[in-house]
Amino acid sequence: MSTQLEGILNVGEWDEIKSSRKMGSPRGSAGRPPSRLRLLSAPFRAGLQRLWPSTTIEESGRARSTAYLDGLRGFAALLVYLHHHQLWAHLATNQSEVFEDGFGYDDKYHLAAFHGVRTFFSGGHYAVSTFFVISGYVLSAKPLRLIQEKDYVRLSDSIASALFRRWLRLYLPLIAVTVLYLTSWHVFGIWAVNADRKESWRDELRAWYFEFKNFSFIYNIGGKPWLSYHYHSWSIQVEFKGSIVVYSCLLAFSKLSKNARLGCQVVLIVYFMYVTDGWFAAMFMSGMFLCDLDLLRTKHGLPRVFYKLQSAKGIVFHHLLAMSIYLGGVPSVNTDIDRIKHSRGWYYLSYIKPQAVFDYKWFYLFWAATFLVGSTPQIPWLKRFFETRFCQFLGRISFSLYLVHGPILWTIGDRLYAATGWHREAGSVYLAWWANKFPLPKTGPLGLELSFLVPHIILLPVTIYSAQIMTRLVDEPSVRLVHWLYQRLLPRPVRC
Repeated sequence: MSTQLEGILNVGEWDEIKSSRKMGSPRGSAGRPPSRLRLLSAPFRAGLQRLWPSTTIEESGRARSTAYLDGLRGFAALLVYLHHHQLWAHLATNQSEVFEDGFGYDDKYHLAAFHGVRTFFSGGHYAVSTFFVISGYVLSAKPLRLIQEKDYVRLSDSIASALFRRWLRLYLPLIAVTVLYLTSWHVFGIWAVNADRKESWRDELRAWYFEFKNFSFIYNIGGKPWLSYHYHSWSIQVEFKGSIVVYSCLLAFSKLSKNARLGCQVVLIVYFMYVTDGWFAAMFMSGMFLCDLDLLRTKHGLPRVFYKLQSAKGIVFHHLLAMSIYLGGVPSVNTDIDRIKHSRGWYYLSYIKPQAVFDYKWFYLFWAATFLVGSTPQIPWLKRFFETRFCQFLGRISFSLYLVHGPILWTIGDRLYAATGWHREAGSVYLAWWANKFPLPKTGPLGLELSFLVPHIILLPVTIYSAQIMTRLVDEPSVRLVHWLYQRLLPRPVRC
């Protein structure tokens, strides 16, 4: 089983990043010498290839058995992009809550809020929950395989290496993005609605450092759960906490029997979700549990109860997928459970929320993400979709896409939306030049207005290309850097 897939924040943690495509011969397909134009464009094409290589599953050497996880992660990152843009633009017309409310709530009936369809408009929370379950799966893949093989020496080496590299792996790219973002305020004079700009770049960097050092401390219990320089960074902190949970449980359960190990994972999932408000830990443990089952399935070592359901597998997993999509659209405007009681299709579901969970949406999203990750490999057409070249490409840049789409939205996006008519009072002074520069009608269904879609002719390619550059120049080098650092700090073998 491939262990190179490690969730949205974990590209290539276990293995080295490898080149996935070779440049072609300078000669034409028919053996003719290349023209002067082709010779002149060769350096440009070589540079473009370096920043935007084209890969397939076979070319990248990833195992087919888990390639769907990479595609699922990439598609989920795209849903986060869509969600944030919908909410940001529609704040100008006070319609952002419609996307996260239930269909028909307050007599507002929009296709963008309808069950299932809403995933493509406000599926960001569903996507992030999927990230956490995938991370639990892939972080435990190699250790669980070693546990099942009873190779405890390599298990210790594997977890030690992963723990050493984990903080650096998660936070180095975030450091790069946030420092570049705050630097743009002072070098280019860029105004952003969420920017509390300091007098000088030096003061800005100092303020960033004070905030970042507390944010990145795993046991920090004060302040906001995100960086003011990057609102979406809260999930990176959760990723690190969830990783510690997974690694600790892998060591604690490593010498238990198969059934005892599976039982302890279930007990912890129940504890985190129903006894204490540890929803994120339950998601990571769920991923670990699914991975354990998949590894046992390949060895025909599943508990007997699973084989009794073999004949109904198709029906069971398609129903789990349908339940996942439905639960993934849980209304999530606020934490008031009474709000979803008055939402169509959620009245009875509201009564199953555990007392321990404060923000109710994470309970429903736990089941939604678990059902999605668990059912995908058992549904051939869905698995094939996530293995397509499009999803695989998104999977490769997913971490960078998650990091860069926010700053691009808050700078370029804010200006383009203002230009097409989506301007807010907060930017009335600083973006006055952009306001209604190219006014377009807000015709079309909610979330598909012409004035909303046109800016994405620029925004989507810029975001995707920026994510690709970030992947090539920051994300992948950071993987190699932390791997090199760990290897350098290991004791050298003693020569006899």
